[in-house]
Amino acid sequence: MRLLVTGGAGFIGSHIVDAALARGWSVRVLDSLDPGLHPGPPALDPRVELMTGDVADAGAVSAALSGVNTVCHQSAKVGLGVSFADAPDYIRNNDYATAVLLAGMERSGISRLVLASSMVVYGEGAYLDPETGLPVRPGPRAEADLRAGIFDPRNPDTGTVLIPAMTTEDAPLDPRNVYAASKLSQEHLTSSWVRSTGGTAIALRYHNVYGPRMPRDTPYAGVASLFRSALARGYAPQVFEDGAQRRSFIHVRDVAAANIAAAEALAGTRQAGFRAYNVGANEVHTIGEVAAALSAHSGGPIPAVTGEYRLGDVRHVTASSELIKSELGWAPLVGFDDGMREFATAPLRGGHA
Repeated sequence: MRLLVTGGAGFIGSHIVDAALARGWSVRVLDSLDPGLHPGPPALDPRVELMTGDVADAGAVSAALSGVNTVCHQSAKVGLGVSFADAPDYIRNNDYATAVLLAGMERSGISRLVLASSMVVYGEGAYLDPETGLPVRPGPRAEADLRAGIFDPRNPDTGTVLIPAMTTEDAPLDPRNVYAASKLSQEHLTSSWVRSTGGTAIALRYHNVYGPRMPRDTPYAGVASLFRSALARGYAPQVFEDGAQRRSFIHVRDVAAANIAAAEALAGTRQAGFRAYNVGANEVHTIGEVAAALSAHSGGPIPAVTGEYRLGDVRHVTASSELIKSELGWAPLVGFDDGMREFATAPLRGGHA
């Protein structure tokens, strides 16, 4: 396998690089090495061919694609951002850059792509009505409920508070912020490329990824990184709402293994056309449980459950990963407690925290 990993010097990308090298694959990385994310030279294995460049630059992409047969596209602007003013940057780095990459792959005759997608394409996760047992798609939560400490969404027809369920790949797609819209657009662009070129692609919808090399405290970091960074500074993690928001926290090494499984499936022609898979943990945990575990394993302050909320935040979204298990043979191996114990003291990128 001759693999190109875009964003391969970053959090998830660098772990994919490690896993690919362990398979004996030839690996090239294309990364812009944004100084906001990479304050120093990346610590990549010397076997990796590093090319510094922007995926939105057709020339850099053309050079990076030369001689490879599979692309693993991890490069993206992530997180919720600061405000809608971030929208152009999300579209440039996620959608436009993906279009440039796909056009370059067509010109180069490369037909296999693994795409980093995200759980954010679903918006809210799956819910059941407790009275009927039927699935219900909630709308945005009412601010009056949030102010009153009623954080779970309601049935829009009856007002009944709903029960969270596991989200499968056939759930409705409902991106609720600019980042989510850009990730869904990446999937649509990839699906169009597949139909136009006859290529094959797998989109991996990552759930809450955590682990070593995660970016430290920034507006674009995940909640686990925010908790970890606060503890490193001696502060209690600040947990919004009541801390009972359900997520599938998945270790970055398990995410890397999912990318390897997807690339092998494409190479073995066991996958045709476009396919999307959830990549999440076996167990469901709450955001409050993550804060508590990190505090306990680092010997830090007890988390502070603030009751604060942000309009537009998703309450519950948890992955059913049965499809990727059955079709690609992948399964997560890092348990929650072991993963959190490691992450509590693991170095983050962007500083010593």
